[in-house]
Amino acid sequence: MNKKINKKKYKKALDFTYKIHFKQNRKGTGIPYFTHLVSVSNNIIEDGGTTDEAIGGLLHDAVEDQGGLKTLIKIRKLFGSKVAKIVNECSDTLQGDHKLYNYIIVPKPPWLTRKKKYISDIKKKGQSSMFVSLCDKLHNGTCIVNDHKRVGKKIWKRFTATPKQVAWYYEGLYKEFSKHLKGHKVLKDNYLGVVKEIKRASSK
Repeated sequence: MNKKINKKKYKKALDFTYKIHFKQNRKGTGIPYFTHLVSVSNNIIEDGGTTDEAIGGLLHDAVEDQGGLKTLIKIRKLFGSKVAKIVNECSDTLQGDHKLYNYIIVPKPPWLTRKKKYISDIKKKGQSSMFVSLCDKLHNGTCIVNDHKRVGKKIWKRFTATPKQVAWYYEGLYKEFSKHLKGHKVLKDNYLGVVKEIKRASSK
């Protein structure tokens, strides 16, 4: 059953998300990044997510892409500890192009290192965080499949990883979601279909 969304709180999160991601586009496209975040949040709402989960979907990349720990603290202040926990657990690193302790810039770890850790840590995350992560990967994966149909092998130029590594990552996540995330059968089935399509595309 769909849960009632607190529209006032959600609108506040929408405005905040739009503001911090305004200049960002999807990799290799002119598509505003904001549209991905709304799509993820929409998946969450349509599958019965709470207000905090829906807001977590909007903000799941905010820490990783837009300011690190400083942004996480701000999210906790504006939207509460439940949302902050989801955003933190959906971030594969708090490091990146931002200043941390003692004003030292800490580089983001390599793609494969981050993704291996993200997969191994899935089982440690809360159910809400896993749910948001599934909705994120479902939308990302769907975009990969659709864009591969549109532009072919050019799609892989958007990634620092190889096509096989991308497929490995999405499949690895599915195995963890299927083991540790309760419910959400329709989304998990849809995601499995996407994983199979990515694997086919990566082998062409």
